[in-house]
Amino acid sequence: MIVNPRQTKIAVLGAGSWGTTFAKVLADATTGEAEGGHEHIVLWARRREIAEEITHRHTNTTYLGEISIPERISATDQLSEAVSGAGVVVLALPAQSLRDHLAQVRQALVPDAVVVSLIKGLERGTHLRMSEVIAAELNIPADRIAVVSGPNLAMEIAREEPTASVVACCDEAVAEQIATLCSAPYFRPYTNSDVTGVEIAGIVKNVIALAVGMCDGQQLGDNSKASVITRGLAETTRLAAALGGRLETLSGLAGLGDVVATCASPLSRNRSAGRLLGQGYSPEETAQQLTQTAEGIKSAGAVLELAHQHQVEMPIAEAVVAVLTGKLAVENIATLLLARELKAEREGLTHDHR
Repeated sequence: MIVNPRQTKIAVLGAGSWGTTFAKVLADATTGEAEGGHEHIVLWARRREIAEEITHRHTNTTYLGEISIPERISATDQLSEAVSGAGVVVLALPAQSLRDHLAQVRQALVPDAVVVSLIKGLERGTHLRMSEVIAAELNIPADRIAVVSGPNLAMEIAREEPTASVVACCDEAVAEQIATLCSAPYFRPYTNSDVTGVEIAGIVKNVIALAVGMCDGQQLGDNSKASVITRGLAETTRLAAALGGRLETLSGLAGLGDVVATCASPLSRNRSAGRLLGQGYSPEETAQQLTQTAEGIKSAGAVLELAHQHQVEMPIAEAVVAVLTGKLAVENIATLLLARELKAEREGLTHDHR
């Protein structure tokens, strides 16, 4: 169980836009009947200049412009210092480098700490979800790992625009405690025990957002994008169901809500990356133009391999990966995004994964 959150040091690892914003949410959160947030929130930033700016100027202009960061948040560029003594450790790191950081986290992690993942990615090579990587590397049980996901565009939340999210953990009591920790006036977390469904929804929506962005880059209309979003959610649902996720999760905030936000907003990194790809830029050129990682580019191949492993048909993901690997010219993507044999719309969502 989590100790009294008013006395808990919380470490947030990753001072990009979402990590910094989530630290702000924690600082602004209402805990029980007491308001004003938690006593000790430490951000880990890879770059010393960002850590010093957060601590002394209370801004992170690289990622959040001039938005004010609460003074109770401090930052360090020493990962072990951030984790040491923290009862809750929040991970906001790139999916493909998570495992490398966890060895250092393990050395400093206190017994019974709860680890919270904000990461929406699938590890290449292993096809593991982030909660699975965390469990393996930190050697902690699933009931001490929570996942936060949903329609959570960082800049909107940093501006304190009302937002709902999902906290998932197989132990509902832990999910409720983490939800309490991050329940701010502008941030409303709901709880869920379907960690698999929540994570798969967050992973695959990035790939779907790439496809929608490619439609933008190719100047395709709203009909095309709406079709890709809808069928993309169907693909996501098939994969989640094959892995044991619950269908209702995919119709909620972590599923439909996140897909809509990520595919519709110009703030979405993955949609922005897809737009650049649709305009003819290579994946390498696209990455150079983005200030942060577009997880869809990194995870798309792993998603497709996982789908093949479970005999789940995902034609939109197939088309995206074909563009990323140079096997399909992006100007030809429109004909493949909805390429599937004719069948009833609802067929294939549950039992028939092909």
